[in-house]
Amino acid sequence: MRAGINALTAAFVVGVLAGLLLTPDGRAWLSNPTLMLGGQANASATPTETAVIDTPAEVETPVVPASSLKARYADGKLTIGVFGDSMADGLWAALYRDLGDLDGVDVVKFSEVSTGLSRYDYVDIQAKSTRQLAERPVDVAIILFGTNDAQAIVIDGQIHPFGSEGWKAAYARRVDNLVELMRSRGVEVYWVGLPRMKSSGFDDRMAIINGVVEARMTALGVPWFDTVALTSNEAGGYEAYLSDDQGRRRLMRAGDGIHMSMSGYLRMADPVADRLKADMGVDETRSVRPDAP
Repeated sequence: MRAGINALTAAFVVGVLAGLLLTPDGRAWLSNPTLMLGGQANASATPTETAVIDTPAEVETPVVPASSLKARYADGKLTIGVFGDSMADGLWAALYRDLGDLDGVDVVKFSEVSTGLSRYDYVDIQAKSTRQLAERPVDVAIILFGTNDAQAIVIDGQIHPFGSEGWKAAYARRVDNLVELMRSRGVEVYWVGLPRMKSSGFDDRMAIINGVVEARMTALGVPWFDTVALTSNEAGGYEAYLSDDQGRRRLMRAGDGIHMSMSGYLRMADPVADRLKADMGVDETRSVRPDAP
């Protein structure tokens, strides 16, 4: 019996290490592992999670909350928070460039490298987001997680290997919990999907995450932004250089084949910014700050 437990533990550790090696954030942690194992680590399950994971209920006709951004923006101030991992860091920078000149709009970075929704024993995103919202309330949450999430989820000692049905249910529940947290604070949620990846194996893993999240956004009535086609070439594959709106070839990707260049992040942010401006009722001729360039 003990030999079986030891074998299972060894298999889990190997799986976790393999998952960490898949991303720059994971490799960065491996060079300084005390980050994850130190005193700041959180519990592996939030109070709403149990060892038995219920699959979130499907909603055939989601009730989409009416956008209140137009009314909020008309009052003179709107705070947009960007939540996620290192990919969201770049998205925040692009959205800041796209929206930062609008009068009364603040675009605030809440994202943090090496975080995600799989490893709540490292950083419990639900608890962290709760603290962040208490310290700095926002009107809008733009969320982008996933590059560090191709790892097993452990809840109350039960291991759910990445991609398994148990993993998908657990991950979906964490997505739902995060959306519920935001909405309970009156925050409007927009979720951005993961882009095309250079490595076919890693791309397949990110596609699993995209599939789970997109299904939940559809069920919950949350705007979802698919970035795979946006970051693929004409053949639907990975390419570092892509044509911009003027047909000029630009470097869109970082050297790791995962993250984007600034041009790439701007490409991902454009449809998000356009949707936000539409929901805000922005008239750009009247809404740009007087001191904007």
